Amino acid sequence: MTFCYRLLFLCSIVTSTLGLVYTNPYSAVAQTSVTGCQTSALERFQRHTVAPGETVESIAQRYNLTPATIIAMNSALQNRKIAVGSEIQIPPYNGIVVEVSPGQNWRQIAAKYKIRPDVLFDVNGCQKNPRVVFVPQVNRSPSRPMTESPTPQFPGNSSTSTLSKLAGYPLAEVATVAVGYGWQTNPSNGEVFFHSGMDLLAAKGTPVQAIGEGTVAFANEQGTYGKLVIINHSGGLQSRYAHLDSINVSVGQQVKKGDLVGTVGTTGTPTISQSHLHFEVRSSSSLGWTAQDPKGYLQR
Repeated sequence: MTFCYRLLFLCSIVTSTLGLVYTNPYSAVAQTSVTGCQTSALERFQRHTVAPGETVESIAQRYNLTPATIIAMNSALQNRKIAVGSEIQIPPYNGIVVEVSPGQNWRQIAAKYKIRPDVLFDVNGCQKNPRVVFVPQVNRSPSRPMTESPTPQFPGNSSTSTLSKLAGYPLAEVATVAVGYGWQTNPSNGEVFFHSGMDLLAAKGTPVQAIGEGTVAFANEQGTYGKLVIINHSGGLQSRYAHLDSINVSVGQQVKKGDLVGTVGTTGTPTISQSHLHFEVRSSSSLGWTAQDPKGYLQR
């Protein structure tokens, strides 16, 4: 089966298994700012009803996609003929749908398509064993044909990140790192998982402070995070403080480096039983808020 037709077959699997329906793109973006993992790209496809006068090119331009992406996701458009009133699938980004081979893991898929594994993992909703995945392909010229082995550039693909002015420490004293950022093995069950932040050991009630100046974007209970504070900083960066016992800021509040945001607690579903602060740094990109290694931002 050629790649083109295999891709179309996979898209039909996605449509039938997920029951793709229209999703408000703004609600999806909002969700990424307060949850650990964004909604899977495969669940964020939209349906577009073709209007008179529309072409593949005009529809692609409307959704900031390439015509090749639109055609690849809709088998009826292979000859570029588009019927008024017909519905077509619109993906959230340029990219391809890929079938996952038995036994293949996230790191192997990421290596094949030259994308950071944590970005691929996050874009696909942090699924453990997906049948198919969406491999985003950004910054691709509309004239460049879609191939099975793209070499896109993604935020954070480079091993050397752009230096940021954001630098600080969320606790008064340097703490022991109980669980670091990246791929980790859960000590309780031996499962490998991706840890989007850093767990800093500290006694319950220890003051937690902002690592830099910014605006509080979220301050409330949020699923496995428990009591969570999110601060948006300049330069498209965001810091997150989770499992808090108490919250001392409110949404919209302007904070400075060192300001009290809350206290260490055990709320939510912590990775380990010892009390700690789960701390994250994320950067804004076309793929949502992408987790970064906090190590580069921690400074006393």
